Amino acid sequence: MIRINEIKLSLDENIDKIPEKIRKKLRLKPEEILKYQIFRESIDARKRDQINLVYTVDVEVKNEGKILEKDRDVSKSPDFRYKDVTHGVKALGHRPVVIGTGPAGLFAGVLLAQRGYKPILLERGQDVDTRTEDVKTFWQGKELNPESNVQFGEGGAGTFSDGKLTTRIKDIRVRKVLDELVDAGAPEEILYSYKPHIGTDILKTVVRNLRNTIIGLGGEVRFGSKVTGLYIEKDGIVGVQVNGLERIETNEVILAIGHSARDTYEMLYTSGVKIRQKPFSIGVRIEHPQKIIDQSQYKAFAEHPRLGAADYRLTYQTKNGRAVYTFCMCPGGMVVAAASEKNMVVTNGMSEYARDQENANSALLVQVNTEDFGGDHPLAGVNFQRKWEEAAFALGGKDYHAPCQLMGDFLNDKPSTKIGNVKPSYLPGVVPTDLRKCLPDFVIEAMQEALPALDKKLKGFAMADALMTGVETRSSAPIRIERDEETLESLTVKGLYPVGEGGGYAGGIVSAAVDGIKAAEKIIGKYRPIR
Repeated sequence: MIRINEIKLSLDENIDKIPEKIRKKLRLKPEEILKYQIFRESIDARKRDQINLVYTVDVEVKNEGKILEKDRDVSKSPDFRYKDVTHGVKALGHRPVVIGTGPAGLFAGVLLAQRGYKPILLERGQDVDTRTEDVKTFWQGKELNPESNVQFGEGGAGTFSDGKLTTRIKDIRVRKVLDELVDAGAPEEILYSYKPHIGTDILKTVVRNLRNTIIGLGGEVRFGSKVTGLYIEKDGIVGVQVNGLERIETNEVILAIGHSARDTYEMLYTSGVKIRQKPFSIGVRIEHPQKIIDQSQYKAFAEHPRLGAADYRLTYQTKNGRAVYTFCMCPGGMVVAAASEKNMVVTNGMSEYARDQENANSALLVQVNTEDFGGDHPLAGVNFQRKWEEAAFALGGKDYHAPCQLMGDFLNDKPSTKIGNVKPSYLPGVVPTDLRKCLPDFVIEAMQEALPALDKKLKGFAMADALMTGVETRSSAPIRIERDEETLESLTVKGLYPVGEGGGYAGGIVSAAVDGIKAAEKIIGKYRPIR
């Protein structure tokens, strides 16, 4: 196939115009185009009075060689198909175990199952349907289930998010991840969209279908199965303990536990797994009316159906060198209660596929360095997170209501006493107060310095009635489980593969899934499939 760049459509031209654009650009007759597929979609909004959608398209044509000689926007299509690694020759004594069913664990499980290794996936939380009911119950102001919540359960933390699939990594495995998601029910447009996302509502179906794929290929997925111990002999894994009782024999374990499995971190540390501190970020969720963001980003084209809800990504460096940035922006979404431990408040953001809710929200985060943790223990960052989550719980009234503050009040060091024109989306509810009581001084100072500058980049960002809800502490893991970068195994326990966000090696759905696939490939490369 050949690749064509710069196929442009106006906002009022339908996507089915692409074949006609291809014919005109290549000066071909309809019968000379055999097939085409969109590789990438982007948006060109550089002109104030015009917005175009720009496509890169792969096309199969007759007389390919002549066309390649004619046009500088035409080149040979690269081969981005995933290539299976060659399996090893050693016999696998026991089935491989995958701990966790977030993106890293699920995709490790899918690849192992596809290649005939019949993995056992262990998930401390519940299946996605049971989990959804547990989360709904919590959001209605009832009891938090510490083992089935926004952080724990089938699909991992990403299930209750916007389902964004943007990634900066350049890896051929990315396409495999997207293809598997589409096969499991995700919209086909994620293969090329300039802002690919699935949305929480569709993600639930997708993760259920990925689970069924694993089971259909001979794998096993167990819920309510928390790994409470490791069995180690001669610096190698020989089994895992489940729920303090059951022992599963295995020599290959993919550790995809997510960034909130704090009790598992403690178990790993006491078992001799090498862990070190890692910087992360904390801050708040900030909410604006989605219309404000649309107007700021798209001007006269705001609310055009081809554009959808606008998003943003903003960064700022403080005078003392600390990074302030927006993260996990959820257009047309809601702020959600994301605690996984009792008596703590944690916020996150979520959107459904339509992104049609009244508010836009994003994390506004400040860089936290390891020297801010207040100790040298490898898990000191976890204690740092807990300190501020407990403070937010107390400030919100000790019933999982979240503390919030109007941005105008925040910038003027004035406690908020009432909500302004932005209606809060967080459930079970918010309490207007002073966020200085649940965030470190350096975080407050950095945000106060950054907000006026960010408002210059995105008009309306620092509007007085914008709502800031605290605290967001789970943007990434505060630890890294150290591994050999060639084998991907733990430096201290052979056969243990720390992966994904929980291991400190990924920062989103796609990058975590790719990391899980890499670990599965290492196992495949050592052993022959199970007969």
